[in-house]
Amino acid sequence: MNSPEQRHRVVIVGGGAGGLELATRLGDSLGRKGRAEITLVDKHRTHVWKPKLHEIASGSMDMSAHEVDYLAQAHWHGFRFRLGELTGIDRELREVQVAPYLDDEGRMVTPARAFGYDTLVVAIGSLSNDFGTPGVREHALRLESKADAQRFHQRMVNACIRAHAQTTPLRPEQLHVAIIGAGATGVELAAELHRTTREVVAYGLDRVDAEKDIQVSVIEAADRVLPALPQRMSAATEALLRKLGVDVHTCAKVAEVLPEGVRLADGRVLPAELVVWAAGVKAADFMKDIAGLETNRSNQLAVLPTLQTTRDADIFAIGDCAACDWPEANEGKGGLVPPRAQAAHQQASHVAAQISRRLDGKALKPYRYRDFGSLVSLGEFSTVGNMMGGPVGGSLMIEGRFARLMYMSLYKMHELALHGVVKVSLDTLARLITRRTEPHVKLH
Repeated sequence: MNSPEQRHRVVIVGGGAGGLELATRLGDSLGRKGRAEITLVDKHRTHVWKPKLHEIASGSMDMSAHEVDYLAQAHWHGFRFRLGELTGIDRELREVQVAPYLDDEGRMVTPARAFGYDTLVVAIGSLSNDFGTPGVREHALRLESKADAQRFHQRMVNACIRAHAQTTPLRPEQLHVAIIGAGATGVELAAELHRTTREVVAYGLDRVDAEKDIQVSVIEAADRVLPALPQRMSAATEALLRKLGVDVHTCAKVAEVLPEGVRLADGRVLPAELVVWAAGVKAADFMKDIAGLETNRSNQLAVLPTLQTTRDADIFAIGDCAACDWPEANEGKGGLVPPRAQAAHQQASHVAAQISRRLDGKALKPYRYRDFGSLVSLGEFSTVGNMMGGPVGGSLMIEGRFARLMYMSLYKMHELALHGVVKVSLDTLARLITRRTEPHVKLH
């Protein structure tokens, strides 16, 4: 066991799917054995798997059963957690700079700090890209964090209660939700909202007619929903959304988000009390050319096949903030590894092995993304997806219960990476036992 002064310092910035899995793996394998000092830095206190944000927003997920406390995770898995938001990187001093952390009342909890590193891993994830569309920042909600999802849910429930209590007729925009962007987040949220809004109304808000008064719309600039996925998945998903009563607008570019709706490029105005922006992906703006590192137009860090940044071998990037080449994409024409949870999971495993190789003085290995397909959950109604490498090669479309099991298995893989087999098995059993006694929709 090395003394603290001799230990290799690994700092991971960002506790999302990739960053928290990496910190846990390294803490278990290197931190506990005293071979390295592992530090995770994040601006939040707790972790929620990002693909589940739409369930928090709709109120269909019990967050207490799925939230991971960073301090507790660090205690049990041999790494340290430090609270704060990345503001800069000093490559000469090999330090990451972190902003002061303030509580909800504006009081300082921690001052501005700097943490030294020997190996730095940037895993700060991504944000939605509004492409400079007028009104988005002022009037649209986003689903980028747990707080965003909770804010949307509270406003949705309040909208239902308000409509029930008022004595005047509903305004044109009331109880209408417009979701801009028909990627996975947009269509999953639309399907969940169809069910949960009706359950909220069923809890005694009998002056609201769910079928007549509540309307969910999905707006997509491309010619189909799920434009990044195979045509068959798009067609099946759109058919189900329309069957549920969701208004689907394709080839519809948003010109402006208004206080009470959305104005399209063709001049149409869609009234909406709640507008969600779920289109486009980019890294945070402050990442643009941070510390002189190479970035692309989406502010992602350019990386080598080893996942090291192109201008600094001591800095790695994983997950949505990394621009990682994928030569096999687009039928061999090339592209970037897509911003998916499975990519972050794979890259976390790869970098954990890379750091061990660095400590052992061994050459690093290139990362190769393995595409296992895509899965989109449409709540209790269905799950659709495609599995790569079917019986005759290529892509095999799947639907229904089997697809649902595959979707659930992605989250179980994440839980297993964080907690191990025993805890995940016991937690899963406990959820199954208590599910029947709890309300299906959370109202707070």
